[in-house]
Amino acid sequence: MAVMRSVFYVPSNNEKMVTKAPEIKADVLTLDLEDSVPPAEKPKGREKIQEYLKTSRDKQLSSYLYVRINNWETQMTNDDLEAVVHPGLDGVCLAKCGSAENVQRLDWKLEELEQRRGMKVGSVAIQLLIETAKGVINAHAAATASPRVNSLIFGAVDYTKDMRVKLTSEGDEQLYARFYTAVAARAAGCTAIDCPYVAYADTEGYDKSTREGRQMGYEGRMLIHPGQIAPSHVIYTPSQEDVEWAEGVKKVFEEEGIAKGSAAVSYKGKMVDTPVYENALTILSTMKEIAAAEAK
Repeated sequence: MAVMRSVFYVPSNNEKMVTKAPEIKADVLTLDLEDSVPPAEKPKGREKIQEYLKTSRDKQLSSYLYVRINNWETQMTNDDLEAVVHPGLDGVCLAKCGSAENVQRLDWKLEELEQRRGMKVGSVAIQLLIETAKGVINAHAAATASPRVNSLIFGAVDYTKDMRVKLTSEGDEQLYARFYTAVAARAAGCTAIDCPYVAYADTEGYDKSTREGRQMGYEGRMLIHPGQIAPSHVIYTPSQEDVEWAEGVKKVFEEEGIAKGSAAVSYKGKMVDTPVYENALTILSTMKEIAAAEAK
């Protein structure tokens, strides 16, 4: 799966921030055309993204470049796509995705643009922002509506607005949707990306919330402040202790279990069976994926 420990957002109409965007070292840099850009500024944002693709894409430190586009109900999606789908774009994030049909329509439009512009068909990935009650209920169906879909982001701000409840840092009002989006992503074979932590100055709260999300199955977070990038990478990267444990489990299970026809062995006083072995392999595979992404 794609390494997306940090998904950093930049308003596409903000010339100063877009100019500095290549220097941001996140896993995913997302130029935004949706909520952070006022309606009257959308054309400017599209122009800035086109300029970025031509002049700055090759210089950016972030591994991937995505653009968040407006959802179909706004009647701005086609204009967004016509402007931003060009060589150098790795993916689009569909805001307020509510159904599988939204994704299928986007898949069709992306293929048309890729063919028209000489790009490899399927080269532009789809990321879904799940941020409404309807979106949560249909999250798995939407995630499996196109092979382009590689990740789901839970959007707490719009979700709480849609549910007519207050957004809190504790997040109790988000628990069902936050858990469900992670489960839907995993069931679809996608990366689950946690919601933004809007109190960006509260580093202790960010750390606590992000670790909670990690235990829910999230493997990255949507970020709104550069100071959140490094902590995100630490939390979503297996620790050295975990890697050493995984290497030990792999060695013992393969040498004392598989090689000798046993389905369970002992390692450091604990039983290791096939699920534990497979969990160790996942940790080691994740480290390889992260190393490859950072090398890129």
